[in-house]
Order: sequence, then structure tokens, then C-alpha cells
Amino acid sequence: MFTGIVREVGVVAAVEGGAEGVRLTITAPTTAPGIVLGGSVAISGVCLTAVEIGQRDLVFEAVPETLARTSLGKLVAGAPVNIEPALLAGEPLGGHYVQGHVDGVGTVRSVTPEGDGVRLGFTVPDDLLRYVAFKGSITIEGVSLTVAALDDTGLEVALIPHTLEATTLGGLTLGDPVNLEVDVLAKYVERMTSATASRTPSAS
Repeated sequence: MFTGIVREVGVVAAVEGGAEGVRLTITAPTTAPGIVLGGSVAISGVCLTAVEIGQRDLVFEAVPETLARTSLGKLVAGAPVNIEPALLAGEPLGGHYVQGHVDGVGTVRSVTPEGDGVRLGFTVPDDLLRYVAFKGSITIEGVSLTVAALDDTGLEVALIPHTLEATTLGGLTLGDPVNLEVDVLAKYVERMTSATASRTPSAS
């Protein structure tokens, strides 16, 4: 479980493999010392298992399923990534409940300066838009954000200077792919209401 509060921006040190699977080495000197072998870490919103740990580096393996459903397959050496270690019992929940299970990949459609911050627009797959609500929560590249605008093809978020500096979102440009995770509570509500509807007898 995560919160969508990025702890560190790491750097991809190496990418080995291909479509059959990828081995990622990520330099994260702040995070690495606190991770145990087999521990979970969100890498730009994707929950991965640490298979090797060094003083400054973490190594992860991404299988074809992960590469197909996220943007990790497009990472190259030198690319920055958002890093959040798994939430520990007793730690404050600063963002919202995030599983690290990416639901789909969106695309940056607009980058607009807004005061000291930036307003980013994203195209969102149709099958995910039904879970998105105005002023609701969404995770983009592992960052917990509030939906500032919503339309038939996507959404917008408003970023403050701190978010631009402390995450990779400040470096996004038009057409960039982003990992999206919708609020899991919305999916549970849909599931429960669908189940209730299916059990309700129709009027004769």
C-alpha cells in the first residue's frame, strides 16, 4: 500500500532485457538503505519488488504483463522516476490509498503555466474515465493528485511549485505517456452497486 507522496526522484541506471521481461537498476540513495530484500517500492506508480539492494541502487524485475500495462517498458538509462517505499504501519496517510496497480496509460495533452504552478491535461482511456470524479483523487506517475477539470476525453490537474520540483511531473511534455491509477474506492463502489442491481428483482 502507498499514499502517492513521492519520497525521492531516482534515476534509471540500467535497463536490461526486452519484451520478455526487463531488469531495472535504479539509483535511489535516500530510499535504498531503508528497503529490505523482497520489499515493495512504487516506481512511477508501479509496485515492484526489490530483488537486489545496494547502498545506493535498487534492482527490480518487470514481467511482460507489467510492461504491457504501464510505461516502464519505455524507460531508458538516465530517465528520472518517482519513488515511494511501501507505507509502514503507523505512518501518516498524506495522499490517498494507492495500490501501485496501474490501471492504464494516459498521454499528456496540454501543459499550461498557471501562476507559479502548471496545469497539466491528460488524455485518459475511456474505460478508466468512469472512475474519475471532479475534485476526486487520481494517481499519475505515482503522485497523488486532485482532479481539477474533467471532460469526455480526459482530465486536468493543477500542480504547485513543490510538486513540480519534488516529482518528475515538472518535466512532462506533450505526448508523454503516464501511468494512471484511479481511486480504488470508486471501483469498489461500482462493484457493489452492480452486484446490488443484479440481485434486485425486476417488476412484473
